[in-house]
Amino acid sequence: MENTNNVTEFILHGLTQDRTVAKVCFLLFLLFYTTTIFGNLLIMVTIRTSDLLSSPMYFFLSYLSFVDISYSTTSAPKLIHDLLVEDRTISFAGCMAQLFCTHFFGCTEVFLLVVMAYDRCVAICKPLHYASIVSARVCRCLVAASGLGGFVHSLVQTLLVLQLPFCGPSNGLDHYLCDVHPLLALACADTYTVSVSNAVSTGLISLGCFGGLAASYTAILVSVRTRSPKGRLRALYTCSSHIVVVLLFFGPCIFIYLRPSATFPADKAVSVFYTIITPMLNPFIYSLRNQEMKNSMKTLWSRTVRRREK
Repeated sequence: MENTNNVTEFILHGLTQDRTVAKVCFLLFLLFYTTTIFGNLLIMVTIRTSDLLSSPMYFFLSYLSFVDISYSTTSAPKLIHDLLVEDRTISFAGCMAQLFCTHFFGCTEVFLLVVMAYDRCVAICKPLHYASIVSARVCRCLVAASGLGGFVHSLVQTLLVLQLPFCGPSNGLDHYLCDVHPLLALACADTYTVSVSNAVSTGLISLGCFGGLAASYTAILVSVRTRSPKGRLRALYTCSSHIVVVLLFFGPCIFIYLRPSATFPADKAVSVFYTIITPMLNPFIYSLRNQEMKNSMKTLWSRTVRRREK
């Protein structure tokens, strides 16, 4: 496929063309993004400064918070800026960079969620061997593997799009960010091969991750059957936050990526949910339902107040 690009920039249509609605969205998304940054930073600082949160679960959670901040930052600042301006352009290089980063951090988060499910599985099914199985070295390797998997996936997605020709004169993306499906709609060539390759790549990752999640939670359910009702409830309660996060993130992603190459009116609203809303909700989900996290946050706050009083 000959790659002839006459397009040097793209015009993002954004979420809305109504200026009044855009101003309201600006305030909302500015609040959401600020909450995402401070909420996830609070999780990271609390885990790094607390001796009570030294288990692998919190190690993975601190990296999940870092990925959430990075993932939201790939799209939220541009979206917030574009809601107040008429010129919503993005350079070709900037568009490809946004595409790469969005898929890199998004896929890394998917792999991290699978790793966290495995961690809970080992903690519940093999509690006596937990420390030796999920050692510090294993934790670091699992986080590195998640990042490597995200890098390979995002590289494949970006290279697939880069081989397409964009001839113009149409360069308007019906989205607020650069993603695969809107870009395929602008290509001036047959995109069937690229579309199928994208679906296969995303489908394999989704099936693999779903299989990992299903295997982990099946093992957990089998393991807790032999416990007392109180022990069973306590074990399942420790997994509840993770299950909620998985559903909030995987549901919208499946709607967007596990389908034929096409764009739908609901795409932008669904994308907002998993790029901005879910990263904002994760700190609340993991902290409000976790007594250890709440106690550590109180300790961090008390320590900060005492330092200011000195």
